[in-house]
Amino acid sequence: MVQTIRIEAEAREQAGKGAARATRRQGLVPVVIYGAKQEATLAALDPRVVMKELQKGGWQSHLYEVAVKDGATERCLMRDVQFHPVTDRPIHVDFQRLAPGARIRVKVAVHFLNEETCPGIKAGGVLNVVRRDIEVMADPENVPAAFEIDLGEASIGDGLRWSAVKDQFGTKPVIVGRDFMVASIAAPTVVEDAAPAAAAGPVEATKQKAPAAGAAAAAKPAKKK
Repeated sequence: MVQTIRIEAEAREQAGKGAARATRRQGLVPVVIYGAKQEATLAALDPRVVMKELQKGGWQSHLYEVAVKDGATERCLMRDVQFHPVTDRPIHVDFQRLAPGARIRVKVAVHFLNEETCPGIKAGGVLNVVRRDIEVMADPENVPAAFEIDLGEASIGDGLRWSAVKDQFGTKPVIVGRDFMVASIAAPTVVEDAAPAAAAGPVEATKQKAPAAGAAAAAKPAKKK
């Protein structure tokens, strides 16, 4: 299961573009926490904290406890991050507050097991990943850190679908009505070298010319008189 990550935030009292710019001038990132039929909570984060979470990967499925100084601790998901178009620094973050008993929509990464012993890969096949993560509806208390698919018996041509996930942790995929493809073992691509074109031209026969008549006569011995 994913762990709940606690991060410390500063309180923000005013909303709007002017207040957000003032927060950025202080070296902080404006934050809005919304949802669960409650008023939005305004806060500010150290940009280094935001970048640390983004660099972990899979941040959209992590659970957070945002502890606002002199305020409540909000249990939420990081839903959206806006970046400066030139510096790529985070300039705004949206968190979604978790409502008690509600299922949440998250993306869960897919991990593949036993690639080194996979019969199809050992035979020259290639793992073709269709989905590196799967979007599901999950219980906030039971969000998986990752889904696992075992390649230990997969051969060339085999497809690994949602049903191949070892433990689905009670989640429901957003894609409904079909056992969708997650990965496959593709046959190796064979590139044939084109044979060099034969450059040999027609062979010319060497014809031996018959000696001229005068030459033939000169070659005969003279008769004795």
